[in-house]
Formats: sequence, structure tokens, C-alpha cells
Amino acid sequence: MARWQPGARERLVLAAVDLFAEHGYDATTVTQIAERAGVTKSTFFRHFPDKRELLVAGQETLCRLLVEGIAEAPVTATPLEAVATGLERASSAMGPMNRELGPRLKAAIAASTELQERDTLKHVGLATAMTEALVSRDVPATVAHLAAELGVLAFKRGYTEWTNLDHDDTGLAPHVLAALADLRTATAALT
Repeated sequence: MARWQPGARERLVLAAVDLFAEHGYDATTVTQIAERAGVTKSTFFRHFPDKRELLVAGQETLCRLLVEGIAEAPVTATPLEAVATGLERASSAMGPMNRELGPRLKAAIAASTELQERDTLKHVGLATAMTEALVSRDVPATVAHLAAELGVLAFKRGYTEWTNLDHDDTGLAPHVLAALADLRTATAALT
């Protein structure tokens, strides 16, 4: 087993998702994940505290990109325009591996209550990060929270659409922004 090959973190995520889909979350061990990824068990624990955390690999980066995008939106941007800027920045950082992983990850999450709970916490974390970024732009807390929740919903819808495509020439961002535009239109029908 080569100990120092690059990309160990990504290989661990891919191995875990495949094993979760093949054998179920509960039946998959850290040792199996490490072996499938071609790393040692100690390498696994250098990257993740436990197998549950594999699901949120990259969440910190995603939150950071969302917050940076919101902060960089023009001063005149509405809350949803600022969210769109954050979503575009974060979505642009996602590539083919993220797209390929989507359906397998969805299947693994659907098969495990524990992973469903962790996935929900991930989305709460994204909403919290966007809410705080909007509040720091002097957006009232209730409006910031609503805009952030719409942003999370748009991200989820756009990601699902993107990963279900047979072929992709555009990347994730256009799908997420289209989902946000659809949600903005839908909110107009609420009043």
C-alpha cells in the first residue's frame, strides 16, 4: 500500500461513498474504507475523526466560498442577489468529481438514517454561514435567514439537476442560479 500518494482525502471520500452504497453505512468499517482508498487507517484518522464526517468533506470550504461571495457582492445587491453571488462562487469550485459523486452519495444517504441526519446538519451549517454573511451586510436577521434558506434550497435543487444530467458542458453554477431564479418567482406567488 503506497502511503504517500496524493489525493488521499478524495480517495477516502470516494471509497466511503461506494462502500456505503454497496454494503450500507452501518456495515462499512473505517478499515474497509482505508483499504479501498489505498491508505492506512491512521491516514484515515488524519483526515476525518470518524466515518460519518466523510459526508461533509469540503463543507468548510463550501461555507467559506459562500461567505466570500456574499461579502463581495455589490453594496447595492439585494439579499437574494448577494446569495446568488455566493452560490455562483461556491458552485464554480465544484468539478467533475463532485458531479460524479452526487448520485452515489444520494443513494448512500437515502439508505442511512444517521447519514440523513448528518446531511441535514450540513445544510443547516450552510444556511447559518450565509445568514451570518448577510447580517454582516446589515440585512435584517429574518430576511437574511429566509434568503439563506432559499440559497440552500437552490443549491440542493441545482446540484440534483446537475448530477442527473447525462452530459455537462456548463458546470454547476448555471443550474444553481436557475433554481434560485425559480424560487424567487415562486416566492412572489406566496403573497
